[in-house]
Amino acid sequence: MSEDKEQLFSADIQEIKRMIPHRYPFLFIDAVRDIKLNESAVGIKNVTVNEPHFQGHFPERPVMPGVTIVEAMAQTAAVLVVKTMDMIDNDMLVYFLTLDKCKFRHIVSPGDRLELHVKVIRGRGKLWRFWGEGIVDGKVVAEAEFAAMMVPPDEA
Repeated sequence: MSEDKEQLFSADIQEIKRMIPHRYPFLFIDAVRDIKLNESAVGIKNVTVNEPHFQGHFPERPVMPGVTIVEAMAQTAAVLVVKTMDMIDNDMLVYFLTLDKCKFRHIVSPGDRLELHVKVIRGRGKLWRFWGEGIVDGKVVAEAEFAAMMVPPDEA
């Protein structure tokens, strides 16, 4: 007998909106795939010129802000946690606690497909720590270690 493969999950934009409170113009992921509960996930961001930050960053040479890339990693991590804890439709709020070892290596521009690879370093209850990488065309464009806290709205 062969070993069962670990089940992978995914979330489209409609399910993401049921998992995290972010909305336009601050929802920075379009889908999440390859979700391994309590382990890892890959967020997808299709970068378009119509995004509001490109009006000022920078009009002649649009560059996705690094902090936006890190936020997209955090949103991907939040979807992973909500899926792991089976907390969909619970209106969980997500708060950044720390950001460490953050590096930006390449520019992300309109037309890029940004993949946000996140891995759980440690996770228990409300507090979680992750390693994240932003990848475009196989190149790491950003990386960071970060921690977040998941909080029900009545405890915020």
